[in-house]
Amino acid sequence: MPGFGFSLAFTLFYLSAIVLIPLAALIIRPWELGWNGFWAEILAPRVLHALKLSFGAAAVAAAINSVFGLIVAWVLVRYRFPFKRVVDALVDLPFALPTAVAGIALSALYASNGWIGAPLEKAGIKIAYTPYGVVVALVFIGLPFVVRTLQPVLTDLSRDSEEAAATLGATRFQTFRRVILPTLAPTLLTGTAMAFARAVGEYGSVIFIAGNLPMVSEITPLLIIIKLQEYDYAGAAAVGVVMLAVSFVFLLALNALQAWVSSRR
Repeated sequence: MPGFGFSLAFTLFYLSAIVLIPLAALIIRPWELGWNGFWAEILAPRVLHALKLSFGAAAVAAAINSVFGLIVAWVLVRYRFPFKRVVDALVDLPFALPTAVAGIALSALYASNGWIGAPLEKAGIKIAYTPYGVVVALVFIGLPFVVRTLQPVLTDLSRDSEEAAATLGATRFQTFRRVILPTLAPTLLTGTAMAFARAVGEYGSVIFIAGNLPMVSEITPLLIIIKLQEYDYAGAAAVGVVMLAVSFVFLLALNALQAWVSSRR
């Protein structure tokens, strides 16, 4: 192919400069602490709690978005209703809205005196400045990834198989579970993985609603920022390496699951 050598060289150079070299620097920097220092850094109770909250909240938010993102995408593709274009545009709002603005808006809504937070707190449910607030923020920023990933597939999905299932006596739920969902499963897993990856590293929209209380609602990106402000660059890099490793393993598992689902279709 003409130009293959130049294109490949440019691709490798670009990936190395943008991705590989920064990641290599991130992996190398923590070893200034030594092996024992590295493990002491990442096994500190505050770090472990922040990692557990970040990954746990990201996984919960991705699972919620996988369900409601599918519903939103289905409604936008299959139904006609007033102001449909407005609703479709609102899905992209988390993309366009600065994350800090989103965090301020969410904290105002879910605070004790907010429109949503006040009635919830009367019912004994506190959202703002708790781990639940972290999940709410991550659901907000992750929903568009699932919706926009599913929409093209739903648009191109033929209805012939649905009509055939209906003529054979299948209910709508059976048609969805046995005909539609297996077709959408690989794409749904892709959108869920993207939402999870986005949520793990989210910072701006979370810090305002989380409250940032150590051992309660402190997320890992904030802990990294705190270590950088304390000039603990090796400690910050150590926490970053753990986030990188866990994210890589999680995404690798999702990709393997996606490949397995595709092979069974």
